[in-house]
Amino acid sequence: MKLDELIEHLDYKDLINFKNVEVTGISYNSKTTKTGDIFVCLTGEYTDGHEYAKNAIENGAVALLVEHKVEAGKIPQIVVSSTRHKIADIADRFYSSPSKGINLVGITGTNGKTTVTHLIQKILEENGQKCALIGTLGYKLSSNGEYRDAKHTTPQAPELQATLRMIKDVEKIDNVVMEVSSHALEQNRVGGCQFNGAVFTNLTQDHLDYHITMDNYFEAKALLFKHLEEGDFAVINLDDNYAERFLSVIPEGVRKYTYGVKRDADLKAEDIHFSLNGAEFTLKINNSEIAASSGAETFKVNLHMNGMFSVYNVLAAITSTIAMGIDVKTALKALENVKGVAGRFEVVVKKPLVIVDYAHTPDGLENVLKSAREITPKDGQLICLFGCGGDRDATKRPKMGAIAEKIADKIIITSDNPRSEDPQQIITDIIAGLKNVNTETVTVEPDRGHAIALLKTIAGNNDVVVIAGKGHEDYQILKDRTIHFDDREEARKIFEGSVI
Repeated sequence: MKLDELIEHLDYKDLINFKNVEVTGISYNSKTTKTGDIFVCLTGEYTDGHEYAKNAIENGAVALLVEHKVEAGKIPQIVVSSTRHKIADIADRFYSSPSKGINLVGITGTNGKTTVTHLIQKILEENGQKCALIGTLGYKLSSNGEYRDAKHTTPQAPELQATLRMIKDVEKIDNVVMEVSSHALEQNRVGGCQFNGAVFTNLTQDHLDYHITMDNYFEAKALLFKHLEEGDFAVINLDDNYAERFLSVIPEGVRKYTYGVKRDADLKAEDIHFSLNGAEFTLKINNSEIAASSGAETFKVNLHMNGMFSVYNVLAAITSTIAMGIDVKTALKALENVKGVAGRFEVVVKKPLVIVDYAHTPDGLENVLKSAREITPKDGQLICLFGCGGDRDATKRPKMGAIAEKIADKIIITSDNPRSEDPQQIITDIIAGLKNVNTETVTVEPDRGHAIALLKTIAGNNDVVVIAGKGHEDYQILKDRTIHFDDREEARKIFEGSVI
């Protein structure tokens, strides 16, 4: 693509040394820049891409997207107000706006994004439609397919647009369901994407190290809904404290649907019961139009998944696919066969019952522990093993400590991904939320592997253990290196005789 075509609709401030060169790729890392690339000088928390422009040119860059002029000889420079926002515009242009030809649905919220994307994919496939998903675990082209690596919940714009183009042209898939993180919205990684639908799961404390306030966090999430157009759909968790605020930002002409447990939403779960086998509830449809097309106002639902959060995730998926024109019965048939999602309330050992979950926020931990409490035998104890990530919002640490102490019978406090922080300091922050540091109920072991090994002596056969924080992750980020570490592997190793 010629440079003038690439920047034809770009809102730029200045052109320096313009030559209509041929651009064959987009890069933002000078080390991986290839001949023919336009190099985008991103400014981040720790690095400034403008400092690496010469390296990129040495590796073959033929043009630069910059926020200010750099010393780079006679190479063309396009000056914009924010390279972080404009990279999405040129990526969309370079890959010929792939989202225009796709039914693209975005899922946003603090918790539940991954599960909801997987459930929607399952329902679409049950309906005879191909569907790809993009999210925390990577991206995959079918529910039975392998995950392909993704570095972020929502990839950076060039990778995202390239992936969408591949999904559409190479794989011939017309439906894509995507997790959309607040960072991706704030940084415009999804700029250029035309979403046909947006789904809100919940909004609770997370990422305040980045967003600073909950209002900022809300505003980032709300961007997904503000950009919807007439005929698109929005699905909102009506029970959430931010529901009304999300409903208020949705543009005129966008179809609105709600779901919940506590309020009379369009789709509501009633008579909810949990057992070791999963969750059961009655689905009540309070929307006359949906009820008419479904042929009934109530449906019995039997899930292999467990916990109240699973009920909410299922409601979000059903409501979303109804908005896409799929029958309720088809959705329920798909969901009743789902066993769960990797690292989300995943049972990895039978005796004791060991559950691995990705919960790493106060709300997430509370939901998982409450769900685990529901299936803890009367003669058993609920044990929670968790830590908190380093270089992230420290204010949630004592809150998570307080939640674990309140709901679990015993807690083991350990490391998560400490990153550059001292693991002991993170643990100290967690302990600050405890009312009583009793050695009979509270165990501290900074080494996560050793902490999981302690379960062999702490947990009895009738106990339920929740190992929270890392879920599907198979690595641990330390100060100076990243090592292989998988909670599921470690638990199975400790309880070899009782592995599922």
